[in-house]
Amino acid sequence: MGRRFILTADEIRAAEEAVIAAGTSSEELMERAGTAAAEAIWRYAGPRPALVLCGPGNNGGDGYVIARLLAERGVTVRVAALAEPRTTTARWARAGWTGDVEDLAAANAAPLLIDALFGIGLVRPLDPDAAAALMRLASAAQVKVAIDLPSGAATDDGSLLSPVPDYDLTISFVALKPSHLLQPAARHIGRLVLADIGVAAQSQLHAIGVPSLPSPGPDDHKYSRGYVAVLGGAMAGAAGLTASAALRAGAGYVRLIGGGDLAVPLAVVRDHGSGDPLDDQRIGAIAIGPGLGRDAAADRLLDQALASRAPLVLDADALVLLARRAEMPRRAADAILTPHAGEFAQLFGTPPGTKIEQARAAARGTGAVVVFKGADTVVAAPDGRAAVAPPAPAALASAGTGDVLTGIIAALRAGGLEAFEAACAGVWLHARAAELAGGALIADDLVAALPAAVAQAR
Repeated sequence: MGRRFILTADEIRAAEEAVIAAGTSSEELMERAGTAAAEAIWRYAGPRPALVLCGPGNNGGDGYVIARLLAERGVTVRVAALAEPRTTTARWARAGWTGDVEDLAAANAAPLLIDALFGIGLVRPLDPDAAAALMRLASAAQVKVAIDLPSGAATDDGSLLSPVPDYDLTISFVALKPSHLLQPAARHIGRLVLADIGVAAQSQLHAIGVPSLPSPGPDDHKYSRGYVAVLGGAMAGAAGLTASAALRAGAGYVRLIGGGDLAVPLAVVRDHGSGDPLDDQRIGAIAIGPGLGRDAAADRLLDQALASRAPLVLDADALVLLARRAEMPRRAADAILTPHAGEFAQLFGTPPGTKIEQARAAARGTGAVVVFKGADTVVAAPDGRAAVAPPAPAALASAGTGDVLTGIIAALRAGGLEAFEAACAGVWLHARAAELAGGALIADDLVAALPAAVAQAR
């Protein structure tokens, strides 16, 4: 399956206008959208009696087409409208619906609710009466479907303009929208289906999906598969998790430098020697930050990593130490930075814009790939590429799971993946391992689940 692109509201409108200018009518596009949505709803919900909520714009027009097509399949369909259609294309769709149209406020619930009130055009809160009617009808439905976006969700930044029900299915057209993946809107989406209506969508922003990782070949050896050096410090367990994760994620050789005495897999090489352990041309990536500490000794270790030639993955305490410096070291331009929200604020303040725009600005300003972690992790590259992860399992809100992600990304980087691709693939493996480990996971369980997650990406 190819990449699923993400487009903003303005980009969606531009793509549709280009298709219309090339000769496809707006009515034909609406018919395609309604046909695709009706098919998806039929497959998901079956012949349940349905109530379609139609707004005054083109999202409401899609709703009228859906109602007509479901009725033609034998579904008992009712339509409730917020107002009369206000666009030419929506009026065309309304004319094709031969049934009654009820007033939204007075409508009774049905087992299947289809929300076609507002889509990408929503820029302000719903009228309180309309919002109340939506919540009332949704609470009584067995299955709830949103057309394009849940009514009440903004398109581009994940914010909620009004209260939003929890939907079972959301059907998007042309491309995904940022709010399908950004919080808090993403938690209300349910299953997300992207319907093809013949509008081409290209973007530098995409959803993170299953990576395609290379399998070791007959000529590979431990160093060609990736040599990861992990620099430990004050909290030995954190660096141990990073080293263990790098090994389980496919690195051929992992060397844990410092970090005190702790239990790690026997295959992890421990290093307590003198000299410069990073002066090894075979090192494919250096991971530093988890358990590093924030004292002068930790700062010296960070300087040592910054002085090395190998690609860097910087997390946790390494990011805090970077934030204390007067300026970002030039060496960070070759790095992958993995801040959570607090660390991001220390490094970059609070830039304007959406989380996607903030991550892009940070990547552009530092020259690094930035993994802005959270329930809606965003990965951004200095060249403008960015990707958003599907909502992460809540069980990842547990100590040490970020240290595991650092090790995964370092292994993939050492194995030869370009920095942006390594970060995206690492985020996917991290979330998939969490799904496999289950709801009561601890970071150690996440490490143990990594081989199965890696197998699904090959």
